[in-house]
Amino acid sequence: MTDRVAVIGAGQMGNGIAHVFAQSGIPVTMIDVSEDALQRGRSTIEKNMDRQVKKNALSADDKQAALGRIATSTELRAAADATLIVEAATENIDLKFRIFSDLDRLAAPGTILASNTSSISITRIGAQTKRPELVIGMHFMNPVPVMQLVEVIRGLATSDETTRRVMDLAKALGKTPVEANDFPGFIANRILLPMINEACFALMEGVGTPEAIDQVMKLGMNHPMGPLALADFIGLDTCVAILEVMHDGLGDPKYRPCPLLRKYVDAGWLGRKTGRGFYTYG
Repeated sequence: MTDRVAVIGAGQMGNGIAHVFAQSGIPVTMIDVSEDALQRGRSTIEKNMDRQVKKNALSADDKQAALGRIATSTELRAAADATLIVEAATENIDLKFRIFSDLDRLAAPGTILASNTSSISITRIGAQTKRPELVIGMHFMNPVPVMQLVEVIRGLATSDETTRRVMDLAKALGKTPVEANDFPGFIANRILLPMINEACFALMEGVGTPEAIDQVMKLGMNHPMGPLALADFIGLDTCVAILEVMHDGLGDPKYRPCPLLRKYVDAGWLGRKTGRGFYTYG
């Protein structure tokens, strides 16, 4: 069966996911409620492909062919003929539940429904459908065209066959899939977010400036980016949302979001996307 993919959401993650599928020769429909978001997403894909052409990572002909494989739509029913649907909407549990319930009704019986969620339970998402064995987490890392990892998360009911197909598809994209079980935060964020949160506590308690904290992690631990700069890149609101999922789901006070992190979110200082977080961006 030839794969056809639909991606729900044209934002930073959604357009990146559409980019890698199209570049790998797989037709993809990018779906968003907003026509503006679709145009911005398509323009981001084109810019990122231009960058690849400049670096000789992609030929100009292959770029044109890849762009030709990307369709866009503002209608969820445009996903009806897909063999895999990847949801990459905002990290909001009610929104994701609604999307999966709708997709379950619209998609063909054998279609795999995947979520790019960074922390929300795949088991709970699967329970919104009549096909929980076909529901799986496919958590790409940002920026999607560059980052190698795809965290593949099995819900309680996810079948071996669904997992195998998604692992194989991730490899076909040139990615390295790593399997994780469905616990709050999975593997990536279960380890990453407590580090970011602890850096926020260190800043709040005056242990060091943002620059000092990030320099220690870059130079002392060989991290390519310090935890506070990384939090700005991820989005401070997203960091709080993931910490809340872990705090609620695991019931351990070590996951409670740092009050300073919450205060920045309350102020609308969400990081790079708003021009200000722990750092200021021009």
